[in-house]
Formats: sequence, C-alpha cells, structure tokens
Amino acid sequence: MVTRRGFIAGALAAGSVSTVTWAGLGDVHFLSAAQDREGAYRLIGMAETGAPVFSVPLPARGHAAAAHPSAAEAVGFARRPGNFAFVVDCLSGAVLHRLEAPEGRHFYGHGAFSMDGNTLFTTENDFEAGQGVIGVWDRSAGYRRIGEFASGGVGPHQICRLPGRETLVVANGGIETHPDAGRAKLNIPMMEPNLAYLSPEGAEIEVMELPREMHMNSIRHIAVRDDGMVAFGMQWQGDRAQAPVLFGAHRLGEEVRLLQPTPEQHAALNAYVGSVTFSQDGREVAISSPRGGVVQVIDLEGMRVARSVAMADVCGIGANAAGFVLTSGDGRVARYVGDRLEETGRQDIRWDNHMVAV
Repeated sequence: MVTRRGFIAGALAAGSVSTVTWAGLGDVHFLSAAQDREGAYRLIGMAETGAPVFSVPLPARGHAAAAHPSAAEAVGFARRPGNFAFVVDCLSGAVLHRLEAPEGRHFYGHGAFSMDGNTLFTTENDFEAGQGVIGVWDRSAGYRRIGEFASGGVGPHQICRLPGRETLVVANGGIETHPDAGRAKLNIPMMEPNLAYLSPEGAEIEVMELPREMHMNSIRHIAVRDDGMVAFGMQWQGDRAQAPVLFGAHRLGEEVRLLQPTPEQHAALNAYVGSVTFSQDGREVAISSPRGGVVQVIDLEGMRVARSVAMADVCGIGANAAGFVLTSGDGRVARYVGDRLEETGRQDIRWDNHMVAV
C-alpha cells in the first residue's frame, strides 16, 4: 500500500472532477474508512482480496463512502452526527471538494449517486424538525447543493439506488437525534422505522413499514440486488433479550420477508446488525454483528441462516467471486469461503464499519 497512490505532479485543484475511471486504478474493488496507528483517519482502497491498495487522509473519523459509478472518485462521510464530507480523487489523493451540511442539518454517514453520476444524494437530519431529509448535490457544479427533499421518515441512515433505474431506497431508522444531545436517542417509544422508495425528485413511490410490535427495530443498513431486491439489517433499541428478527428482504410491490433463525442463531447477533452485503450471484446475503462477533450467511430462497462464523469486532463485508471478505476493528482482513474462514492479513489500523464496492 502506498499513500496517495500514483501521485502526479500538479495534483488536481479544488473545483475539478476526476477523469480517471476505477479501471485506471487497477485492482481496487472496495473502499473502507479506517484509523491508522498514529490515530489519523483515512479512506483506504482495497483489492478484491481485501489487501490495501491506496490510502488517502480524512480530517476526522469516517463512516462510509459513496463511490462514483465510473470516475475514480469517492465521497467520504463523517460519522454521525458529522457536518462534513470530502470528495477525494482516488488516483492522486487530492481532495477535490469539501461538502458542508447546511445550518440545521447533519450527515448520517451515507450517500448514493444517480445513474449518470451527476447527482449525489445524502442522508441528513433536520434536527430541529426531527425529520429526515435527502440532500441533493450537483457534481458538475463542483458539488454545489441544489436542494433537498423529505426522506420519508425519521433518522435516515443508508441510501442506495436500485440498479438500472433512478429509484432511491432509504433506510429510515426511526430514531430522532439532536446534536445538542450527542448520540442520545430521543424518541424510542415512538419509533417508526421504514424503507422508503423515492424518485430523484423526492416523490414517494412506496413505503415498507414493519409490524407495530417491531417498531423499536431500527432499519439501518441495506444492500440492493440487480433485480431490485433490498436486503436490510436492523438494530433493536429495547431489551436485548426481547429482540425480534433482525434481517429482512423486500421488493417494490411485494410483502416483506423476514429471516427465520433458530434461537441460537438469533441470540448470536446480540440485537445488532452492522453491515449487509449480497453475494455476487445474489443468492445469499452476509450480515455482520460486531456486538456479537459473528457473520451469518443467509440463504434468501429459504430465508434461513445457511452458515455462520465467529470473528471478534467484525463489521465490514465485501463480496467477491469466491465468497465474502471481512474486516474487523482490530485490523484483521479475512476471507469467508463456504464454511471456512481464512485470515489473509492484519494491518496496524482499525477498520471502520463498512466496505463499499466500487
């Protein structure tokens, strides 16, 4: 791994955009935020095996990134409740733009691009109103903010675009927060999490709500399959011993499907799912629980846990042709192929929550 891989003389100036494609970077398949041994925060590009390829600095702890659909350009988001995001040229390491959340807003750590890559959508909190919003940013105008619209709920966390169309899907976690209260959760008894499907203009297409008895199950992280299926993981906000099912799948116009785990499989998650990723063939989904120290692979046809593996502080998950790549907060990278876990390296860094495919 090298810092600012392939740094070129006359690095790109602020106000520019990247013209290099992801293919121009070579073997870069994933992005992940991390903290190095000096305590500095970084955005790291990773090979298909999970090996680091490049590293660029971030000004504070990152959470996740949005990869541009074609250009070797990524938007790294601060951990909630963060007010900044940085657009990074992943070839030169240059920071092309800094995005500032408007007054009365903060980011939730995730974003997604339109199909053509010209528009960035960001999950945000209108904290005085206690409502979620989606910020809209114009890449061609130097990532100028051009508007916002309602997220369809409270506490929007991850946002994705359904493949091959401009429909957005938002995981509205249902949790109200305010910067003055830090990370305190202000409305647990009144939570109403949902999956909201929205047009790029903010029109509501469909909203999937959980059964009322699951209203404290915060929908946080999602993954999308080529046919539009959305897999989602949840984090229970009540007594952990009473946590309901923590994984489901949904498609526009259909009923939600919920996982059918054994009591032991359910208890292993410790009421918390941290990341969700489809296998490359779309038949399985891997979910992680850093709180439980476990990864479970779910057979979607039967909505059952097909296999699981223990790994302390695991959260990040990527998919490759062989299976899944996992990262942990203690610096480990491992391959999970079939029912075999193989550690492939340990970096002197702390991997953050997510691996983002590019």
